[in-house]
Amino acid sequence: MSNILSSNFGCEISARESRVSDFFALLKPRVMSLVVFTGFAGLWVAPHALDMHPFLIIIAMLCLAVNAGAAGAINMWYDRDIDAVMKRTRGRPIPMGRVDANDALTFGIVLSVFSVMLMGVALNWVAAGILAFANLFYVVVYTMWLKRSTPQNIVIGGAAGAFPPMVGWAAVTGDVAIEAVVLFAIIFFWTPPHFWALSLFANSDYKAAKIPMMPVVAGVRATKIQMIIYTIVLFPITLLPYFMGVAGVVYLISAIALSGFFILTAIKVFFSDDLKPARLMFRYSIFYLFALFLAVMINAT
Repeated sequence: MSNILSSNFGCEISARESRVSDFFALLKPRVMSLVVFTGFAGLWVAPHALDMHPFLIIIAMLCLAVNAGAAGAINMWYDRDIDAVMKRTRGRPIPMGRVDANDALTFGIVLSVFSVMLMGVALNWVAAGILAFANLFYVVVYTMWLKRSTPQNIVIGGAAGAFPPMVGWAAVTGDVAIEAVVLFAIIFFWTPPHFWALSLFANSDYKAAKIPMMPVVAGVRATKIQMIIYTIVLFPITLLPYFMGVAGVVYLISAIALSGFFILTAIKVFFSDDLKPARLMFRYSIFYLFALFLAVMINAT
């Protein structure tokens, strides 16, 4: 009898742990980590950031992480039909039946409201307002409108992922300055080549789900040309933090090296007939953004 009870208790714990992990997966933790990192960079380079109480910094980053995760959960709720079709996403909790769709939606909405309200009460309502706008932009503008209707979905919708540095800056200052907008612009122009590199080797998935990503609608060659254009446009934008006095010469050298190599990866993708360079560019693009914003923080003036 004791063995049976012990076994049942163990199964209950295992099921509970599995359910927690499934809800955590709804938050898209890998995406969340990039959001928190770039948001912290915006906070770190803001004027008088060092005067901010460490507890408030933790609260600001917690709100940013929870809000980004909440938006991801609502995104998974809305996209559950196409997630079930795509190989890359069919293992997510909702398509696999491990989380009920309505539970995921409720989870996302509650966390969205909680994070915005906490940011407003603990920090300021400017930062909370930007946080709320970013959430609505990702959920409504990108997920519900653009993603399934236009190949410009990533170009316009990418703005949602560019807001974190502005949130971090506003959490310290209570306003939005041109320096924060520049950090926003870096992520905004980084997003299309980053996602188009992914869409090149996930093209069959997007076709199956009938999502009008650039390679599906405009073709592979046109997408590759756009990737080169965006990496070239991004290059001078990444130099602006130095010329605006946000970061020093170490950042300038880092930005030139990192952005120059980003352009080279796009060129290599253009001249290649296989998918390996696209995969490598996608991975490098993640490292690139981390390294660029790390350089901003290390060499902040």
